[in-house]
Amino acid sequence: MITASVTLRLLDKADREILKLPRTVKGALYDFQHKFKANPQATGLQLKQLKGDSRLWSARVNDEYRALLLRLADHDWLIVSVKHRKEVYENLDRLSYGINQITGGIEYVDLQVVEESVLRRTTPPAPAPERPTQPQPVPPQPETLFSRFSEQQLTDLGVAEPLVPVIRTLTTEEQLLGLIEYAPQLTGEILLSLFDGASYENVLEQVTAPVAAPEPVDTEDFQAAAQRPATMVTTTDEALREALEGEDFGRWKVFLHPTQSKLVDRDYSGPARVGGGPGTGKTIVALHRVKHLVEQLPQGRNKQVLLTTYNKNLAADLRARLLELGGEQLLSRVDISHVDQLALRVVREAEPGSAKQTIDDNQVLREWRSMLDELGETTWDAEFLHDEWTQVILGQAVVSRTDYFRARRAGRGRNITRQERAEIWQLAEKFTQRLDRLGRQTWAQVAERAARLEMERERRIQTVEQQRAEHGGLDNIHLQDGSAGWLRYRYRHIVVDEAQDLRPGHWKMLRAMVARDRNDLFLVGDTHQRIYNNQVTLGSLGINIRGRSAKLTLSYRTTRQILGSALGVLSGESFDDLDGNEETLAGYRSVLSGARPALHPNSDWEGERQGIAELVAEWDDIPLEQIAICVPTNAMAQEVAVSLAHAGIRAIEIGPDGPRGDEGVHIGTMFRFKGLEYQRMIIAGVNEGLVPRHAVTQMQRTDALRYRRELQRTRSLLFVASTRSRDSLAIFWHGTPSRFLKPLLKDG
Repeated sequence: MITASVTLRLLDKADREILKLPRTVKGALYDFQHKFKANPQATGLQLKQLKGDSRLWSARVNDEYRALLLRLADHDWLIVSVKHRKEVYENLDRLSYGINQITGGIEYVDLQVVEESVLRRTTPPAPAPERPTQPQPVPPQPETLFSRFSEQQLTDLGVAEPLVPVIRTLTTEEQLLGLIEYAPQLTGEILLSLFDGASYENVLEQVTAPVAAPEPVDTEDFQAAAQRPATMVTTTDEALREALEGEDFGRWKVFLHPTQSKLVDRDYSGPARVGGGPGTGKTIVALHRVKHLVEQLPQGRNKQVLLTTYNKNLAADLRARLLELGGEQLLSRVDISHVDQLALRVVREAEPGSAKQTIDDNQVLREWRSMLDELGETTWDAEFLHDEWTQVILGQAVVSRTDYFRARRAGRGRNITRQERAEIWQLAEKFTQRLDRLGRQTWAQVAERAARLEMERERRIQTVEQQRAEHGGLDNIHLQDGSAGWLRYRYRHIVVDEAQDLRPGHWKMLRAMVARDRNDLFLVGDTHQRIYNNQVTLGSLGINIRGRSAKLTLSYRTTRQILGSALGVLSGESFDDLDGNEETLAGYRSVLSGARPALHPNSDWEGERQGIAELVAEWDDIPLEQIAICVPTNAMAQEVAVSLAHAGIRAIEIGPDGPRGDEGVHIGTMFRFKGLEYQRMIIAGVNEGLVPRHAVTQMQRTDALRYRRELQRTRSLLFVASTRSRDSLAIFWHGTPSRFLKPLLKDG
């Protein structure tokens, strides 16, 4: 009778193999793991050691399939593969496993499968002429892809040693991608980085060092290796179930890349930031970080962790995914709120009688235009005044004309004289009065008001703490009198997703909501995806991330072909890192491969819409909701929806709160697609005058800096849209293609 508990894990990459198996086999495997953990020696499992190997065993899943397992210790087992029974017992020397000497992680490779995948992608030689009239010269052998690197260099980087002989024979990118499909993940990352032109030293620093084991590796200690982040395995029944169900196996909940795992579990001395391009798993890191922080909390029911982002749609998605990750128990300790909602809650708590209506930026601009029309003001345009009021006056908490004369306007574009500042201040005062009269407020006003309230709360907390310290740790009840209870910080930890799009007021509010302590603020974001004009320097707002900033570089969503095209959209631009330095996507890469983006020029907008409807009709092999169409304006979105309806294709619009329905092609403007992903994506109307808008082009003569900033924002919007697709990207335009498409057109 088995008395000791049995641990059964599933190795990363094995789940990808299982994905290709018949559904009945996957179901049998789920039953198998329960039986195995109950009693590995049960007769029906037929557990047997493979001939000539001390650790590799096989066990019966069903009549046709067998699980290959590594025995890590007496009662600790690891599934490394599931194969048809005919493939298990022949040519056992092809099955290679071991502990990577650099990372200390367990790696498994079926050399026969790898070699067959490489051979499948080898271009056959052209047939020889039937009757050669003279001896044919022997064509020169192509240079191998990694001939400039020695075997020792490859293994020192962390490449799986059994694969080195195969790697030395690769001559094409197709062969490389064939090998990577079945190679350990680190090996794939290293080879792609080298193939893309990175130096040995750069790969050693950027790819290998972050996942290297901190201590010397014993390549015989498999049980220790199983505990290292580099061995990506399931650890619980629930995780194994997630890895056996659904299209993506719930991988994001189970298999954290070692780099991600380190960022999630690290103890930070203060605020920390994780950057990285689209699809690199920043949000996944944020969600797992929340789970990790909650697990460190003392028992209780209060929500001491805040998870926030910049809009309602993304907040709802975070809530759903956190529920998937940890269930109601995890959710019960986390306050999930989009940052504007959080600010409004703070303001209403302080001003319970206020009945002001909060209006969005489009409504605010309409109010600015109405006021300027009523005043007959033509010197200043509504967009400029709105940005100046939001970014400078509200953003720097300017409360007087004198303060505005001294306010910094770095990055705001054209220089303005003292007299012009006086005019702008007068208009801003009139606009504020107009909103008050109408009983309205903007989200920027709400953010700044909430920031002031929270900063005052923080000041009072610090005063109490100072008084407590002066009195030997005793509370001075008089200091807290009238505070509606004992003062304390609202949260112990705050995690921010899509950090690049928060306003200065948001950051001041969040900084004041949590004590300045270890693991206080954890931010994830990518300034290349900034879709609003909220440019901030975190250090100036009391959030110091220096020395606690990291970057993810591996895309899990976008193919190399789509990724290359999307990066072309950003060419020639520089981006900040939220702390005054430059942010780059150097080393950003993908191990996925697919077709190049399809380019569809048209003579007019009607032709585009017809072509879009025809293409969507061709894509009848996937659900409609896995297809998205992105356009520059709301009016164009409505026109595309009409064209699809005429073709008998259902479409639903993406609004501020997400898709307005369950079934149909998703259609929306570029602003609506942040944080979403699809199997196939169409971007339409990508022509000059729309991307960028004609109004932006006109700024080149009147305000060069503002022109460059708006161009950058347009690039970011197109970049975001381009990287929403997992498999296919189609780009439509009519007339003159957008200047941002030049790299794609050149390559095409």
